[in-house]
This record gives sequence, C-alpha cells and structure tokens, in this order.
Amino acid sequence: MPRDGKSGPPPEQVRRLLSGYLPLLLAVVVMMAPLIWMLISSIKTRPEIFTVPLQWLPEQPYTGNYAEVVERYPFGRFFLNSVIVTVVGAGVKVLLAMFTAYALVFIRFPAKKLVFILIIVALMVPPQVVIVPNYTLIADLGWQNTYLGIIVPGLGTAFGTFLLRQQFLTLPSAIVDAATLDGAGHWRKLWRVVAPISAPTIATVALVTIVSEWNEYLWPLIIVDRPEMMTLPVALTLMQNADGTNNWGVLMAGTAMVVLPVLIVFTLLQRHIVAGLTQGATTG
Repeated sequence: MPRDGKSGPPPEQVRRLLSGYLPLLLAVVVMMAPLIWMLISSIKTRPEIFTVPLQWLPEQPYTGNYAEVVERYPFGRFFLNSVIVTVVGAGVKVLLAMFTAYALVFIRFPAKKLVFILIIVALMVPPQVVIVPNYTLIADLGWQNTYLGIIVPGLGTAFGTFLLRQQFLTLPSAIVDAATLDGAGHWRKLWRVVAPISAPTIATVALVTIVSEWNEYLWPLIIVDRPEMMTLPVALTLMQNADGTNNWGVLMAGTAMVVLPVLIVFTLLQRHIVAGLTQGATTG
C-alpha cells in the first residue's frame, strides 16, 4: 500500500496502461470482433441467431450448419478449385518475381531503370482498373470458366518483384562474383547463391501471394459462372443467393471454412512474414 494510505496502482502504471495497452486492446477487439462473431454464429441454431434480445453464446454448440454446408453444396470441389488456383497462381507468381528481380539486379540490359519504373507504376495502379480489358481479352480467348482464365491475368506481382529486388540489392557483391569466378551461370547463381540467402524474403512473398490468391474474390466472380469452377470465396455468393438472409448459420459456417485454413497458415508462419518484410525493406 502507498505511504499516503491511498489504494490503487501508481500513476505511472495508469499512464502506461492508458497510453499503451488500452489502444492496443481496443484495436485487437475491433479487428477480432467480426471474426469471433462469425465463429460463434456458425455454431448457433437459427432461432438463437435471431433471438431478441441478443443471445451472445449458444446454449450448446450446434454443428448442423457445417454438416449442411457439406451436404447441400459441392464443398470439396470448391476447395479443390481454390487449392489449384492458389498453388499454381502463387507458384508462378513467385518464380516470375524472382526471375525479374534477379535480372534487374545482376544482369545488364538496356532500359533496366525504365523497367523498374514501370514496375513501381504497376504497384501504384489498383487492380480494379484493368478488370474490363482483362475480361475482354479472356472472353475473346474463350477462357471463361477455366483455370487459365482465373489464373493468367493475375500472374504478375509488382509487390513481390519490388521486395525481392530490394533484398537482392543487399547481398554482398563478393559472393556473386566468387560464384562467377567458379564458372556459375545466372541459373546456378540464382538457385545456389541468391535464393538460399534470401529465403526469408522469398518466403514472405510466397505467403503474401498465397493469402491473396486464396482470398481473391472479384476476378473469379466475374470470370466464372459455373458452380463446378467456383473457388471458395465465390461459392459464398452462391450460398447467399440460395439461402438469402434467413440462414445465417450456414453462411457463417461456410465463411469459417473458407477463412480458417489461411488463418492457420498465417498464424504458423507470421514470424517469417515480419522477418522477410524487414529484411527486404532496409535498402533502397
């Protein structure tokens, strides 16, 4: 107890709590509240969701919503489509970003600075701007409702190319020069020297790309209208159209099944993302 007989924490602790932990707690609540509410609603029965006044927790966890999602919809097909689009799209994106960044740093060719400026410009242009020309091109090629139509327009990644270029610039030139003296070509230098040293940044680009590909909604929604080619985010629209606003439990269960895989991956590997972003952002 303080010497003046007053109870409670010292003023310094109160000031630290209000200035540091309280804003952090509020930010976490704002970000996590929709996710927590989605998970809770997915295990409620329909009467519990529409109860007035609001019932925060279910009397008993109800798994019927998840069973209804699997029974009524081809969820396995949706999941397989998302896996194919994510694995192929993210894999090709990362490879193209590595090749482009390596060429910008270690290969001399005309207009190298102009190419880099164009990459920066592409980084600043919102992807929604190119939806109409992309749709026109894909429709002319007859790639609607195909994996090619979903994957090909998004294969370029200006963010990944920029981040990897910044990381490659930090590498000691003596290491690459030593590999050149040993007779290594560009292919061998990329995979035996540059890539192993830059593994955290490459992992960061891969993880960010995987998350963006898995959650991509607008472009697959535009280019696909057959259920057998829908990815998981687009399938949520199919569920909403079928159930309307009367069956929120099924919609919340479907949304949870879409979100949870990527949340698990992000939780397990988030340290690599932070390390890679820091490593690639220290040199201009």
